[in-house]
This record gives sequence, C-alpha cells and structure tokens, in this order.
Amino acid sequence: MPIRRRYPQLPRPVEYAHIGWDLLILVAVVLNLGLLLFDSLFLIGPLNQALASVAPGFYGFYDSEIHSRFFTIDLFFIGFFVADILLGWAVAIAERRYHRWFFYPFVHWYDVLGCIPLSGFRLLRVLRVVSLLHRLHRLRIINITHWSIYRFFFKYYDILMEELSDRIALRHLGNVQQQILSSDSLTERVIDRVIMPRKAALISEIVQRLESTVGEAYQLNRASTMAAIDNLVSRTLRESPEIQRLHRLPMGQIAASAVQASISGVAQRLVDELALGIHSPEFRQLVERTVESGFDSWLTVDESSNRITELVLYDILEMLKEQVNRQRWKDRYE
Repeated sequence: MPIRRRYPQLPRPVEYAHIGWDLLILVAVVLNLGLLLFDSLFLIGPLNQALASVAPGFYGFYDSEIHSRFFTIDLFFIGFFVADILLGWAVAIAERRYHRWFFYPFVHWYDVLGCIPLSGFRLLRVLRVVSLLHRLHRLRIINITHWSIYRFFFKYYDILMEELSDRIALRHLGNVQQQILSSDSLTERVIDRVIMPRKAALISEIVQRLESTVGEAYQLNRASTMAAIDNLVSRTLRESPEIQRLHRLPMGQIAASAVQASISGVAQRLVDELALGIHSPEFRQLVERTVESGFDSWLTVDESSNRITELVLYDILEMLKEQVNRQRWKDRYE
C-alpha cells in the first residue's frame, strides 16, 4: 500500500472541514474549562454566599441543575473528547497522514492527556489551537511567520536548539579526542580497516593522478623543454674534444651542425615518445607495480608515525570543535 507524505495535499473542502472541527473542539474546551473554573469558585464559601445574595435565581438554577450533576456533565465532555480522538485517528488512517497507523496518539499526545479528568491535563487540549494555526498557515489563509510573537519564540527556540546541539557535539568530539590519545594501536587499525581494503583503489588513483599531472605539465612546458634539450645537446657537443677536432676539418662546421641537429632531434623525439607513453598500458602497469611494491613500506608503523597520526587526528577534531563552538546564531540575529 503506498504511503502518503506526512502532510498530504487534501482537497480544500476537506481542509475546511478539519478547520471547522478544530474550532468546534476549541469551543468545547473553552466551555469545559470555564465550567470547571466556575464550579471551583462556586465551592468557595464567601463566593457562594455572595452569588446567592446577588443572583438567587441563577444560584438556585446552577446549584440544582448543574452543580449537582457536574460529574455527569463532565463525563459528557470527556466522552466528546474521546470521540474526537477516535474520529481523528480514523481520519488520519484514511488519509494515510502518518508513516504508521498507530502514530496518531503519539503525535496528538496533548489530546490524549487532555481526556484525563484533571484540570491540569484539561489545559493541554488548548494546544489544539496549534494544530488549527498550522492548518490555516498551510492553506495560506494566515502567515504566522510574519507574527511578532512567532518570530520572538522562534528566535529563542532556534538559539536554544543550536546551543544544545553544539554542547552535545563538543562533548562527543572531546570524548573522541581522549580515545585517540589513549589508544595504543589506532594507526594500525586505520591501516588494516581503512587503507588496506582500499589498496587497489588507492594505487589506481595515484597512477591516474600521476598520468594526468605529468601529461598536463609536459603539454604546458613542451616548448621550454625542447629548447632546454637543444641547449643541452649544443653545449655538450661544443665541449666534446671529438667535435672540436671535427671543426678543424674541411666542411667540419657543417658536419658538426648536422650532428648537433640530428642528436637534438632524436632527443626531442625521445622525450615526446616518453610523454606519449605515459598513457600507454605498459607504463601504467610499470607505475602500478612500482607503487604497489612501495605501498607496504610506506605504511610501516613505528612509534613516531603512530604519534604523528594521533596528533593529526586530534588537531582535526580540535579544528572541528572551534567551528562548532562558534555561535552562528549571532550572525543571524545581530
């Protein structure tokens, strides 16, 4: 059976029916609380006598018709409120308003507790006005976000929630720092549980980054690389005794220049081939074997490396604590 999202889009007549029922319940709550308050005052001796002297007719009517049957009248209100809960529960199931059918009494806990025949619990049913305001806001009949009282309470609620979450986060981060410092084999566990299972992926990433970095660097600096090769070959040949003797021969200058151009061209083509060979499968396999052979030696753990790892993790958590400890609500409300 498909599940509706938590606040489904109901037809407007159905929404207005919900609003009308909420208003009826609020009227019943006000009548019930007013009756409870008046009957409590009626039991006070001086007030009872004052009412009898001021309005004897009303006093006799209330004493005989209402006060004497107050328990029965109160049971009627309780039955009405219980029927409201059952009806609301059935409607919520029909509308698939919540993820599970039994969520309704937990979401509307104030209505459930409001059925308890105690004046303190009856006051909870006034919270029904919150449901009414939310429905009116959802229908865009009112916009409570523009109300000063809403902005006032929302501001301090937001500040309270942020401060509480920050304190909890700081406490947890501090506990993690203490566990890092007190652990004797943290680095080994990080290697065994985090790095080694991803060894192949890490090697592949290193090779890929090496190929990309070398290839891009060569393309950007190819002209200067070729010029450097040409200068190197030229300087080497000038300093070579054999080339110097060649210059003394007839046509030696031409021959030396040809040799220089040939060697320089060969060297440049060799570098080009090496740069292109970086992306070949053979080069990739060579680099992978080289990285893999040195991978285990890079992960060798001793007392110094273990201490460095702990300090790095500790400082990272300390940086997170500084970020969490910054009161961001001051930026929003100042």
